[in-house]
Amino acid sequence: MSTLVLTSHGRFCEELKKSVELIFGPQDDIRTLALLPEEGEDDYIRKFTALQTETNGDKLIVLADLMGGTPANQLSKLVMQGADIDLYTGMNMPMCISYLNAQMTGQPLNLVADATAGVKFLNEMLPKN
Repeated sequence: MSTLVLTSHGRFCEELKKSVELIFGPQDDIRTLALLPEEGEDDYIRKFTALQTETNGDKLIVLADLMGGTPANQLSKLVMQGADIDLYTGMNMPMCISYLNAQMTGQPLNLVADATAGVKFLNEMLPKN
């Protein structure tokens, strides 16, 4: 079994989860991990370690807000040390929906393709009068 973890600078991850729940309903198996302004790297790792314990050894699929940011950097260190974490950056709503759809249908995860497929410049697609 896997658990989806959304992590971000500030409460973006918590609000993204709420937005996903508007579509799919309550998602108790999605966890959030916010790096708050008053927290440092040690605080963040302490919270992540507690989250790992709470998930009882589930495979963690982690979506981080920003490549090169503290959440992704701290978790990258754990991955390099052998932690069983699938870590993605560029977190967005299509990635969350893709994860939930894969869980419901048993299809393989395709997070990167699904995340980027919805990026469009609509002005170029809209008919002009």
